[in-house]
Amino acid sequence: MRRGFVICLAIAAFLLTIDSEAQMNRKRIKKNNRSIAHFKGKKRGFDPAKKYNALGISLNALNYYGDIAPLPNRISTDIGFTRPAIGASFTHRFGPFYQLTAGFSYGTLAGSDAESADPSDDNSAYRYVRNLSFRNRIKELSVVGQFDLFPNQGTYISRVRWSPFAYVGLAVFHHNPQAQNADGEWVNLQPLGTEGQYAQLSPTDVNYGIKPYKLIQLAIPFGIGARFRVNEVIDISAEFGFRYLFTDYIDDISQNYVNLDLLSDEAKAFSYRSNLVNPSSSPLVAERLANTHPTLTYNGSPLINGYGHEDQYSWRGNKNDRDIYTITTIRLTYILGKTFHRAKFR
Repeated sequence: MRRGFVICLAIAAFLLTIDSEAQMNRKRIKKNNRSIAHFKGKKRGFDPAKKYNALGISLNALNYYGDIAPLPNRISTDIGFTRPAIGASFTHRFGPFYQLTAGFSYGTLAGSDAESADPSDDNSAYRYVRNLSFRNRIKELSVVGQFDLFPNQGTYISRVRWSPFAYVGLAVFHHNPQAQNADGEWVNLQPLGTEGQYAQLSPTDVNYGIKPYKLIQLAIPFGIGARFRVNEVIDISAEFGFRYLFTDYIDDISQNYVNLDLLSDEAKAFSYRSNLVNPSSSPLVAERLANTHPTLTYNGSPLINGYGHEDQYSWRGNKNDRDIYTITTIRLTYILGKTFHRAKFR
């Protein structure tokens, strides 16, 4: 009898344990269901195995927009003065949409009033008579961020076939405008002060306060492009970009003429070159060359009105518009591999 009572008690305890565990399981299931209902995915960074570095070489074309242009407007340029440039770059891919590229480029900008301005056009005859020219060899270091339109979620081997992108960054460059003398030799213009940078100007002079421009300058590069996958480790890209500059002296021209007697002999020869223009170029040119100043002379000839002497209307350049240049690039890139460990393919 007593044994039967113990057995019944054990069975009751067993049933209570099962019921208790069942209730606990139901609570866990409900909790899990609530968690699943609110689950939005685990946030993870870009897989380190998908980051990689790349080296690139580029062939570029430079075009200049400034005071020596066919017409006096912001978008005027002479395509005939397109000059080649070369470049090298290092790229680090650190996200599905973006990468950072550090680059160096070397190329030349150039312009000439005599070759670009139309002597028979009233809008450009003034520039033709001005007769200034320059070349400037640009050495640029830049760092730009590139932002892809199409994400690259795979490793470098399985990257997207192509993607358009935009870029913006910061650049520092060295420049040194030059012009040719009568013997055909290239002369550095910045040390001459062709607009009175080293002259003793009075407070009433139109260029008073002018200072020598710096040969090392900052720029903001920005533009668009498209990158194409050639094979597992090679990309080719086409890019078009602008360089927003903080100087107006890429061409050594910005402000007004100053009186030539304030300049050195060499500075005079590069500040005022209208005396070398042929009057037979056009009737407009002949008319301008015949309009001379009654008292001022240079090398025994009277100065042409509007050129070579200090006056509020003797404009040598337009200081209100800074120079800019564009760069068109074809870049070949070789992918070095991932930055971190080998990719784990699942």
